[in-house]
Order: sequence, then C-alpha cells, then structure tokens
Amino acid sequence: MDALLERSHQLKQALIDFILDADDELAQALESYAAKQLRRGSGDIIQQELSIDSFAIEGKVGDNSPLDLFIQSHPELSESDRQLLDSWHRSFMGLFAIVKVLDDGFELMNWLTAKNYIVKFNNAKTQREMSRLKEGEILLTRISPVTKSYWTFSGPYTQMGKLGKPKLAVAIGNFKENYKNHLYSDAPDLLEEAWQSVVRYHEQFVEFFGSDEVTMPGYQLNKKIAELQGINTEKSLAAAGIDSSKSLAEIAQEAGVDEEEIETAAADLGADSKVVSQLLKSKTTTAKMVASKVELPAELKKAEAVTAFSHPRWGQMFLPTYTKIKTILVAEDWQSIEGAEKLILHYLESKNINAFIWYRLAAEYPNSLEKILQTVLQRPDFNLKNDLDALLQEYDKPLEPELPEIASVPVHLHNLFQEALGEVHKSKPKSKGQKKAAKGFQTL
Repeated sequence: MDALLERSHQLKQALIDFILDADDELAQALESYAAKQLRRGSGDIIQQELSIDSFAIEGKVGDNSPLDLFIQSHPELSESDRQLLDSWHRSFMGLFAIVKVLDDGFELMNWLTAKNYIVKFNNAKTQREMSRLKEGEILLTRISPVTKSYWTFSGPYTQMGKLGKPKLAVAIGNFKENYKNHLYSDAPDLLEEAWQSVVRYHEQFVEFFGSDEVTMPGYQLNKKIAELQGINTEKSLAAAGIDSSKSLAEIAQEAGVDEEEIETAAADLGADSKVVSQLLKSKTTTAKMVASKVELPAELKKAEAVTAFSHPRWGQMFLPTYTKIKTILVAEDWQSIEGAEKLILHYLESKNINAFIWYRLAAEYPNSLEKILQTVLQRPDFNLKNDLDALLQEYDKPLEPELPEIASVPVHLHNLFQEALGEVHKSKPKSKGQKKAAKGFQTL
C-alpha cells in the first residue's frame, strides 16, 4: 500500500472525526441530513455510516460543505493534502460490479454508466474484509479519487452478491429511487442527454395533445399515450436510419442479423420487432440513450378520468384525482364534499404529488387553496405566497425537479431491463418461438 493511499485513509478519518466532534451549525446540519437520509434506508449501521460519509461531501453548512470547512479549519495541511481533499468533491455513490480482483483492490464497473475504475484499499481492515469478494459480485458503495489512475473506497459498502438480471434490474431501480443525484454523476454527457430527452418528450406531448395538461378516461388516455409513443418511435427509427415502411426481412438484412433473431428477441423482450432492430443497429452507431416506455398502471386505465401533465423539467405525471381536487377548490362549501380534507392531506403526503402540481394549483386557485390549507392544517396564519415552499419541504417534497422517470436511459441499462423482462418471461412456459437465443444483444 503506497503512502498516498495511507494518507487518504488518515485524512478521511480526521474529516469524519471533525464532523462527529462538532457541536455547532455543522452538528445541526448533520442531524438534519442524517434524518432525511435514514427515512429512505434501513437505518442499520452501514446505512448510518454511508449517510455520514455522504454528508462529508454533499452536506451544506451555509455555502460550504463539511469538506470545505475541514480544509479551512486546518491551515497546516500541505498542498498535496489539500489537492487530495479537494479532489474528493468528485467522489460518488455507485452500484458497482467487480470486474476483476486485484492484489490491492478491484477493477469495478459502475452499472449506472458502464464506466470502469481501479479502486484500491487504503487500510488493512478494509482489505481483510473485502478479500473474500469475487468477480461478478455487486457492491453499493462510494468511491473517491486518489490519483488520475486509481480511486479508493470512501467508506462502508453493502455486499449484494452475484445478481441475476431481474434482481440486478431491481437493485438499479432501488438505486435510482434512493440516490437520484448519483444516477450519472460520473458521466455528465449521459446526464445532459437524459435531461434533454425530458424536454423533447414534453415538446412532443404538447404538439400531440395541444396542451401540457389533458384529462380523459384512463383507457382512452392510455391509447393516446401509446399512439404518441408510436409516432415518437417512427421518428427515432427514421433517425436511426431504419425505414419503417420496409419489411422485417429487409430490416434484418440491413441490421446484419436474420429475421428469426429479431422475432425471437422481440418475443422474449415483449418489444416491437422494429424497435429491436433499432437497438441491434445501435450497436454499430453512436446512440447512447433509449427512450423510456410509458404505460398507465392498471388502476389508472380503469379510472373514470385521469389528468396527464407534462413539463420540460418535472417530466410527466398522471393523476386520477385532479378533477376532484379542482372541484374542491372551486366549491362554495368545500367541506361538504365527501373526502375533501383527506384528499388535500393525500396531496401533501404522497410522494407522487410533486411541487409542480402544488405550484399549478397555487397559480390557478390561490385564494381558495390558502383558505383550505389554513383549515386542514389548523394554521390560521398560513400565507400561500410566503409559506408554500416551507410546507412542501416539511412534507419532503423537493422544490427543484429530480430526473423524471420519463427520461431516456443509457442503452446498456435499457438492454439490461429488457433482458431481465425476457428472463422473467422465459421462466414461464415457452412457446416455440422462444427457444433460440437472440445473438444480437450484448450482455455485460
């Protein structure tokens, strides 16, 4: 173990001690940060340690991170120490696969971005604990840079073992839910493309429906969304150089595979054969992202009225109760409406009702919304203009959008999710068309 790795461990321990020994604003910030993080996790010791580790880099005390405060509080640090500490602003959480076991660490692949890293141990205890890990196992952990060529483990890790594709897809879904700010933190190009895809879908939504808000029966809305996606698929096929008017045999020949491969892959994955052709062809193009599929859940398909919203940052939302909430807000006697108070509280408590919905209601019905909230919350002094943001934060609603589900995903993740679905389908009784494996898809 080289001196720089040992020094990184010493500095990390000093940083954590600096945070835990604090009794001022830093301690208050840690308490607030940890409480919010632990609500999302299991609350076990590893989760607690991960929370402190993340707070050291991501937490805020005024305009500074705890890491910044540590550097400022230790003027005796050498220039090389300061450079090393400053580089930790690039540390990030990831869901990593062990690609190769090395004498002093691992080669890891971040499943979210398919980027590889040499990650070395910086202390003997971690090396002993992790020596039993094997190639192919999945780790949830945070890594920090040491030099331009290798990284180290920033803190604790969660060992998830070797996961089949369905379980790996679930693990990635959980990561996306719990670590939204780390989805593509080491691949800013993918993150930018994902956000741009939200803008493009919003523009397509508005062009198709003529508005950013539409209400119709659930079954009809589902058909319309499918129709919109069909139009978008045609455009993406054209952009990929695939002529949708051509026969499957012609497309297969151009993609360099046989027709049976495409039909088998499409059957296994539950996908349209021409979309599969696009993915097969994308293996030889520069395509990085694939559009997410949108389909209403079964309960919304059966709903009498569903309101769909689209926004270039907040993404797409479907609410089966929006017409009722508007009825409550325009009623002369809103308390006479059955379930009115319960629905208002639901809009506050549900994580599916984001700040965008509240801002829209506040813009359209400011007076009635303010009065209703004063009554429901028993806060007669509640002022909608001044207090709404604080109320939303009180109910854990981010005031700024996080990357929405509608965002496109990297090709390798899309393929994984589709292959996971294919394996689930294969676990059921097979039809004749499901016996041959599709060679056109790459696996990682």
